[in-house]
Amino acid sequence: MTKSYFITGTDTDVGKTFVTELLLKQLNLHQPTIGYKPIAAGAEMTEDGLRNSDALILQQSSVSGIDYSTINPICYQEAIAPHIAAALHNESLSIEALSQWWHKVQHLSPVALIEGAGGWRLPINDHEFLSDFVKAHQLEVIVVVGMKLGCLNHTLLTLETIRQDGLVIKGWVANQLDLPMSNYDENLAYLKQSITEPLLGEVKAHQTFSPDQPLFELDGLLD
Repeated sequence: MTKSYFITGTDTDVGKTFVTELLLKQLNLHQPTIGYKPIAAGAEMTEDGLRNSDALILQQSSVSGIDYSTINPICYQEAIAPHIAAALHNESLSIEALSQWWHKVQHLSPVALIEGAGGWRLPINDHEFLSDFVKAHQLEVIVVVGMKLGCLNHTLLTLETIRQDGLVIKGWVANQLDLPMSNYDENLAYLKQSITEPLLGEVKAHQTFSPDQPLFELDGLLD
């Protein structure tokens, strides 16, 4: 049975793809792992079709031989909210369509990471959110915290909402962004004392992965 984790963030541009890439590299040392980006808005047209840079990063960090369309089935060129991008193309997004995709791909690897878009309550149409997909499949959640001013509020509200949705939070990752956070240590200490779920690891801006220096505590993800 595939162990599947949904990667969400406390906001947009908090480093979900960066953290997912590093997680993929470490997980693949232990078990074949694929990273998915089911919905992407913001892509360039190539000779192979639309390609989103985040999805390409996940493809390159996953087990080899996985087609781009498998990793990123829904892709729009416009870097705007996905449901608005879909409407521009006279298309609609739905949990049913995402579920059909997931049923086809979920058994391709022992471990899977599914990166969301934006924050937890991302609309995909007028009445459904991407979080409804997570609920429908009872995926465990990993939260990427972008360590910046405002992250305490964003983090606590995000975690509170995920718990209210009845889902398991597998852990969280503190991601230090390009702009250093004032009083980082004090902010991190507050989050650590306020969050009951485990801190899986800390990541610095432009962190590189080395097999000899693991970044994350994976015991809970692989057992």
